[in-house]
Amino acid sequence: MKIITANLNGIRSAATKGFFEWVQQQDADVLGVQEIKAQADVVEGTYCQLAGLSGHFHYAEKKGYSGVGLYTRVEPSDIVMGFGVAEFDAEGRWIEKRFDKPGRRLSVISCYFPSGSSGEERQQAKFRFLDVMAQHLAKLKQQREFILVGDVNIAHMEADLKNWKGNLKNSGFLPEERAWMSQLLGTEKGQGGLVDVYRQLHPDTTDACYTWWSNRGQAYAKNVGWRLDYHLATPALAAQARHCSIYKDVKFSDHAPVTMDYDLAL
Repeated sequence: MKIITANLNGIRSAATKGFFEWVQQQDADVLGVQEIKAQADVVEGTYCQLAGLSGHFHYAEKKGYSGVGLYTRVEPSDIVMGFGVAEFDAEGRWIEKRFDKPGRRLSVISCYFPSGSSGEERQQAKFRFLDVMAQHLAKLKQQREFILVGDVNIAHMEADLKNWKGNLKNSGFLPEERAWMSQLLGTEKGQGGLVDVYRQLHPDTTDACYTWWSNRGQAYAKNVGWRLDYHLATPALAAQARHCSIYKDVKFSDHAPVTMDYDLAL
């Protein structure tokens, strides 16, 4: 099974840059998209069917803001939009498709974590999101296996961004954010126990791992990037990951798509 995640920085913008033609060539089974920056009046009927995949979306209430989508080849047994916290459900940040069968409870999720880079107010919102998301993921992990794909807006380790020394006080690489990721991925009692699937396959990459580049200072041309886009999975599903690639040949947005092949079927 091939799963792609991509922050589009606007679904209409990405479409004009050839993103959906690229997806047609990928033979993916699942596509998670984030920051679609559009509502139903734009998406439905235009962007809902793609390369044999059916898309469902969680829109932000605010026009032209946030929003996530999840395209799948297999029809889900259930679809969950939002994760039960009104502040963030209004921003369109979570869509989950469940593929339950007798003896199996399995979900695939597209999620868009807030950015705190615009100022202290949004950083505090991001911290609130991280607090409730940790609780939600812990509860979900007790109930089912899942793969969450999306823009987490956190570079976890020094290897995950080019200029780590210059970003120690910047949103996305703050000590509190990195500690949250370490807790989520930790395997000790009381920790999250999830797996950063890319790092499971590529524990040592640096320059090759980046998935986002600032639009300032020729960051893309110079590969001054960050790894912000993840596949996070429960251990049993993460163990089925076989191959990962980050597509950088064409720039569809300020993020690059991350593709993972898993030895499992929905």
